[in-house]
Amino acid sequence: MQHLNEKIIRDFYQAFQSGNPKAMNDCYHKDIVFYDPVFGHIKGDRVRAMWYMLLEKSGEELSISFSEIQANDYNGSAKWTAVYNYGPAKRRVVNEVVGAFYIQNGKILQHTDHFDLWNWSRQALGFKGYLLGWTKSMKLRIQQESSKMLSSYIHKMRSLEEDDI
Repeated sequence: MQHLNEKIIRDFYQAFQSGNPKAMNDCYHKDIVFYDPVFGHIKGDRVRAMWYMLLEKSGEELSISFSEIQANDYNGSAKWTAVYNYGPAKRRVVNEVVGAFYIQNGKILQHTDHFDLWNWSRQALGFKGYLLGWTKSMKLRIQQESSKMLSSYIHKMRSLEEDDI
């Protein structure tokens, strides 16, 4: 029999597969805390906006698969793979990820995605990623760029909402 928390994780990835950030975010607690090597630590509305931004940017090119979902009363995990084209050069990225979750009262409160940043940067950034993707300074630069991109996206969305009022 499937544990309830396995269903929450499965619902999250099925929504990801179908490009539905609202359904993904419905799986999250209002105080969600997220971490991955590209975005670093982000919380709350920034996490929710990140999924909208990533799905909007990747569009139809994104392919998500997932497997090995496990969960107990508090923790869960899943393996997942994202295949997409990255950046202006449209470099092909195949990112193998392990997601770890802390779940409370039927909602994901903490979500951490583990993957090899050097492997990601070699694919996404090309030669520069190959040379420097393993360094702390490149990791910091990637996180700063991602944070800036997310802040711009949030600002743009807020501007559009104000225009609709």
